[in-house]
Amino acid sequence: MAPSVSPTIAARRDQMFPVLAEVDIERMRRFGTASSYAAGESIVVAGEVSPGLILILSGKVEITQAGGLGPREAIISYGAGNFIGELAQLSSRPSLINAEATEPVEAIVIPSQRLRDLMVQEANLGERIMRALILRRVGLLESGFSGPIIIGPPGNGDVLRLQGFLTRSGLPHRALDSETDPCARTLTERFHVDPHHLPIVLCPNGKLLHNPGDHELARCVGLLRPVDASKVYDVAVVGAGPAGLAAAVYAASEGLSTIVLDCRAFGGQAGASARIENYLGFPTGITGMALMARAYNQAQKFGVEMVIPDEAKLLSGDSNLSGYRLDVGDGETVHTRTVVIASGARYRRLDLANLAQFEGTSVHYWASPIEARLCRDQEVALVGAGNSAGQAAVFLASQVGKVTLLARRGSLHETMSRYLVERIEAQPNIEVLAETEIVALDGRESNLERVRWRNRATGTETTRTIRHLFLFIGADPNTDWLAKCNVALDAKGFVRTGPEVAQGHGLMETSRSGVFAIGDVRCGSIKRVAAAVGEGAQVVAALHAYLAQNGGGAQSEQARRS
Repeated sequence: MAPSVSPTIAARRDQMFPVLAEVDIERMRRFGTASSYAAGESIVVAGEVSPGLILILSGKVEITQAGGLGPREAIISYGAGNFIGELAQLSSRPSLINAEATEPVEAIVIPSQRLRDLMVQEANLGERIMRALILRRVGLLESGFSGPIIIGPPGNGDVLRLQGFLTRSGLPHRALDSETDPCARTLTERFHVDPHHLPIVLCPNGKLLHNPGDHELARCVGLLRPVDASKVYDVAVVGAGPAGLAAAVYAASEGLSTIVLDCRAFGGQAGASARIENYLGFPTGITGMALMARAYNQAQKFGVEMVIPDEAKLLSGDSNLSGYRLDVGDGETVHTRTVVIASGARYRRLDLANLAQFEGTSVHYWASPIEARLCRDQEVALVGAGNSAGQAAVFLASQVGKVTLLARRGSLHETMSRYLVERIEAQPNIEVLAETEIVALDGRESNLERVRWRNRATGTETTRTIRHLFLFIGADPNTDWLAKCNVALDAKGFVRTGPEVAQGHGLMETSRSGVFAIGDVRCGSIKRVAAAVGEGAQVVAALHAYLAQNGGGAQSEQARRS
């Protein structure tokens, strides 16, 4: 299987692979150390952590993609003034490419921490480097050749789960059909894999995983690293949606040591939005994934430590410091002076006895290109009447034969933005059924075959052949993990904040001093991406005030200066 050519490389080659002038090289020298490589020496190996961003002073280097099967695919040759690296080098993650010296090389190696310092201290130069790192990752995503390889039957629930996780994590990967792809057959034969044990994942470091969970896969590919239990952070943010990422960006940019945890992937529900068109500053719209990926990269630029996917299980006081401890997955502990709860919401499910039978293969809670490919040219049903449902319906209408949108209310105008209603009305292949609810699902094994719905006004029931169902019926607060944490919740499970329960550090402080709540999880919040981002920025002032009052070493001094 030959890799596809990245359109980004063709369109933005000069920005992806800039040749730095001598004056720029001189400005970068103080951030790194000199190093040399012999001809034929490997400088960077896919699956291993690179020493950092490598600025070439002389010599030639060949960059190749590591596909795991077959020969390496050349990307580009670098010479003097070029630098080796992409987004992995921003946060000391394993490399996705190979770099080999084709002749003797003299270089400057800038480790990740110093690279982040360069980004901040040399703003104009840092902007050019950051743009190149981002575009190179986009190129790798488009090529479909680097990163882990998933082998399994197409449409298999676990294959889709693994694809979805890696896609939401912004990591390049491939999925090979175990039934038809010759490379897949070669791999399964090489490792003596029984078809009943599929899917498998081949990681860039050569390790083979048998149907791994998201957590195990993240460990293998380097997305998730052990938590440093000896470090005390200024702030731990639980949740990497718009609110949590905004809090992380503003906190870290103002000098607070920040760690972010999320049990799934960055972006939250916003990351699953097909297109957001009413977010300030994006008149042509932007996909939720693109918006959240920018925030995620921005946070890492300022040194935020990302622990994703890792689940916060218990929040308790820390007897060893004036702060808190968070118990997380694998028996690890995060020590922190303050906590920001931004754990968002979890998708609601239909109250149908056999719903779980079809989840993961035929019932979906987001609409990405992965799901769209599964049901291309088919009729699909979509339940929901909010903006997320509208965005998904419009996106799917461009990919499938027909979208039947079912809404419990009498009109979409009651719950959906006007521009989306107008767009839906303009699509010839979207049928809106108001006052309608699903009453039954029917199929074999994990494959949905028929959906039955009822008109609530007339009682008329209709059965239609539909193999894919999309659910956008709102969400409930993700606060189950707070049940034993002495954080006050309202009757619906949202976190209570403000003067009625807090001790005086702003409208977002909870019933526990130094613990704050923002975004969808907070009682009374406005459930919009822009509002969540605003709360993420606003809470940082409260963090500074709390740290200044309760002592935070160098950080409390930063708070006083701010």
